[in-house]
Amino acid sequence: MTPRTYHSPRRREDAAGTRRDIVDAARRLFAAQGYARVPVAEIAAAAGVSVKTVYASVGNKAEILTEIISVSIQESDAAASLERVRARRDLPGVVAELASATRQANEGLQDAVDIIYSALGAHEVAEKAWRDSTTAYRAALQEAADHLIALGLTRDGLSAAKVGDVLWLSFGFGAWRTLVRDCGWSWEAAEEWLREQAYAVLDVSRAVPDPAGAGRDSRRDAGFR
Repeated sequence: MTPRTYHSPRRREDAAGTRRDIVDAARRLFAAQGYARVPVAEIAAAAGVSVKTVYASVGNKAEILTEIISVSIQESDAAASLERVRARRDLPGVVAELASATRQANEGLQDAVDIIYSALGAHEVAEKAWRDSTTAYRAALQEAADHLIALGLTRDGLSAAKVGDVLWLSFGFGAWRTLVRDCGWSWEAAEEWLREQAYAVLDVSRAVPDPAGAGRDSRRDAGFR
């Protein structure tokens, strides 16, 4: 007679809760101290479990990092943000939506971004996560750029690729990290400034004054066309 396998919903819930506690503890520690400086024993202590439980529930540090990144990607909800961008039919509206959406993503996932930054060069998981995150982020901004081009909302002669580059410069990881983390700006101030800068570059009616007073569009002269 084959023994019957018993599956306990309560046990599954407890296991999932333990795994979540471990990942949350690791996320806090990695963000505060850096990936390389946190041993598994410290993660276990912060989660209130044994080191053996950490390995059994989630795995080693690299696997914990992978789990943190996976959860962060799920939380970003990029698809919903893109839908809101596509619903806007004017340049100010699209740019404002991008500024708001990317601010929310970067602000909400700041600790995850910090963790990946701290682990770059220390582990190949972080290197791959950074490449994948950057690729996905840029692809989403390129979709927004294609939307602007399709609606004819940017200056004549500005290609979709160039618009995508402008959006990445304005709203990518580096833009938010530089102003908020490095320069100490508030998220609100950074959002307002980045929104205005992106709009100023893309709007056909807002030429940048030429320092020499010749009245040329210095954006065009700088190679934006």
